[in-house]
Amino acid sequence: MPAFDPLPLLRPNIRSLKPYRSARDDFKTGILLDANENPFPPELHPEAQLNRYPDPHYDALRDRLSTLKGVQPSQIFLGNGSDEAIDILIRMFCEPGKDAIVITPPTYGMYRVSADIQDVRVKEAPLNPDFSLDAASVIEAAACAKLVFLCSPNNPTANRLDSGQLREVLSAAQCVVVVDEAYIDFSAGESALRWLGEFPNLMVMQTLSKAWGLAGIRLGMAFASETIISYMMRVKPPYNVNTLTQQAALRVLAEPERISALVKQLLQERARLAVALAKFPAVYKVEPSDANFLLVRVKDALSWYKAIAAENVIVRYRGDQLHCADGLRITVGSPEENEALLKAFQKLSAEIQHPSS
Repeated sequence: MPAFDPLPLLRPNIRSLKPYRSARDDFKTGILLDANENPFPPELHPEAQLNRYPDPHYDALRDRLSTLKGVQPSQIFLGNGSDEAIDILIRMFCEPGKDAIVITPPTYGMYRVSADIQDVRVKEAPLNPDFSLDAASVIEAAACAKLVFLCSPNNPTANRLDSGQLREVLSAAQCVVVVDEAYIDFSAGESALRWLGEFPNLMVMQTLSKAWGLAGIRLGMAFASETIISYMMRVKPPYNVNTLTQQAALRVLAEPERISALVKQLLQERARLAVALAKFPAVYKVEPSDANFLLVRVKDALSWYKAIAAENVIVRYRGDQLHCADGLRITVGSPEENEALLKAFQKLSAEIQHPSS
């Protein structure tokens, strides 16, 4: 692979961008009279110092993640969910009306939405019908693109992409390849983070919304070379990760053993659900899963989607996605929630077999 330099791929205005700076970029403690804040904290959580702006570089959080993930703090970007990282990457690298990204449908919808918002073309290199990666197609599309987004484990198909094919794309593509690992904690496979030192065009995205149980605080993580991360830090809003989010994340990241136990429980429930759902006559396939959800093939899936909702159980209809015909995406819930789902399936199955006159 030729030496990869991300700088020529950046938009010229981004390369020359002078980021917003505040005095907090230089001094974090002392008598703070620099930011026009209210000196009196609100009665709600006065210890949180919510009257003060948050750390713009979230140093304590990056230090903690550095230890957990085995990367340098300077290789970590944090955002308002992974969606902010996706948005910033497209703004950094893609000229509106000119440049393109590559996606592999069926996949996470925000890659396309973020590109559409910014008038950036979307080139498709679809997954194969068995949901495997068509590496040759991705490499061909990437020849005229700035970014490639590969979701592994993939949403909505739940499968992990083959490591050898991911490496094939990373070796051949002369653009930034983003491996989105939102569901990696539910997979038996290793993270692509181990390749960061080998592939300077690699970015790995993860999140605290899934296994870590913090969807409500909206914290996404991106790991890449120091060069790419440094430009993301220039482009982001000055205080994009708020104080409560930083504090909540630090508390939960301090208890990885508890999270591992909860993930183990969810994996047991995933296996139980897969077996139980496969027994219903309307279900003709439960796809293998490396995530915290199942893609379930159900005859007349759209009607089932609505009928299950009428039983106060909400799943996601994915039958309109490529290769996902008759698909319902079902999140693995708590044992009680999963029982409610199975009871809804049981009731609806009985009604289909013995319709009321």
